[in-house]
Amino acid sequence: MSARRAPAPRALVLLLCAAEVLSMTGFAAYPALLPLLQHHWQLSSSAAGLISGAFFAGYMVATPLLVGLTDRYDTRRIYLLACLLASAGSLGFALLARGLWTALLFQALVGAGLAGTYMPGLRLLTDHFQGSVPSRAVAFYTATFGLGTTASLLLAGALQPLGWPWVFGCAAFGPLLAGALVFVRLPPAAPVPSGAPPGLLFDFRPVLRNRAAMGYILGYAAHCWELFGLRSWLPAFFAFSLALHASSGGFWFGAAALAAWINLLGPAASILGNEAAVLYGRRRFICATMLVSSMLACLVGFTANWPMALLFPLTAFYFLWVMADSAALTAGLVAATEPGRKGATMALHALLGFGAGFVAPLAFGLVLDLGGGRDSVTAWGLAFASLGVWSLLAALAASRRRAP
Repeated sequence: MSARRAPAPRALVLLLCAAEVLSMTGFAAYPALLPLLQHHWQLSSSAAGLISGAFFAGYMVATPLLVGLTDRYDTRRIYLLACLLASAGSLGFALLARGLWTALLFQALVGAGLAGTYMPGLRLLTDHFQGSVPSRAVAFYTATFGLGTTASLLLAGALQPLGWPWVFGCAAFGPLLAGALVFVRLPPAAPVPSGAPPGLLFDFRPVLRNRAAMGYILGYAAHCWELFGLRSWLPAFFAFSLALHASSGGFWFGAAALAAWINLLGPAASILGNEAAVLYGRRRFICATMLVSSMLACLVGFTANWPMALLFPLTAFYFLWVMADSAALTAGLVAATEPGRKGATMALHALLGFGAGFVAPLAFGLVLDLGGGRDSVTAWGLAFASLGVWSLLAALAASRRRAP
């Protein structure tokens, strides 16, 4: 066994947050380039949304395997393998993607890579933390997802003039750095036995019986439907709005940069939301944020023809409410997880959450096509409204049942 010791708590959180950002350099490359690639490959909005969803399909398929393996093997090794998958997906997109089917394949591979870094990274945090893990540490880690999204969008926007293959090619280097950082800096850690039968890689049955954990898991699925549908189509939405006002001189920033600045608000919203949840009650706070975000979802898309000076702050306000319950949901899950069930619980959490993330971009694109196409303000309004459906239903369901 290695003689290395885990970093002190603050250094550990910083290390894993930095690795998370690096591992996500390819996360938003396709959404940032969606308008360009949709035109270049002559894709319908449904097909473009399917490529966005393929990322989450890859995540969903790989999660039970990669996250479940953390109950049996050193999580660092799973993390490193996943980083190699993410890097291979971005590089393959850069060199070999030629249309719908090849794009689906490589997006799914990048998503599979994230499956082995995001939740396993949270497991590394909880396994190596000295003492009980405070919800604030979990909040900082989950909030960093927004920083990773912002960094990916900014990278894509900066490199886009060089051509879209350069965007994906450069994005392939981030996961390699993340994997090396985690593997070298953290010591090996033996997983806690779960008590599951040896023949089962993961056993979801005890998780399904854990009512408290399942409440957070289902809430997280509704949250991810709204969040990842929004993130997948936000650059394209801004590109549409900017095109409507092109004759008036445009705006200071391009669509990818505007989406990046909005995503930069996510970490603060998530962290402050978790603090508010601790102060006012987690279930009550989560229900309130979902109700507000679902109502805003029904408004934002119909304002696509507003001047960007008004549309941008409104969309940012909507995004703040979408993100406000993100860390509170995951922190609640960690607190409700049974000892020895971390891998299975986190796997189901991610499986349903990112499963919703797979369907949401496709549903958004389908509504966009059926509502009149990507050149219709009404179609964008209806597509945005489709994002808030599950958050509304989750909030109403949670408000009617007693806290577990």
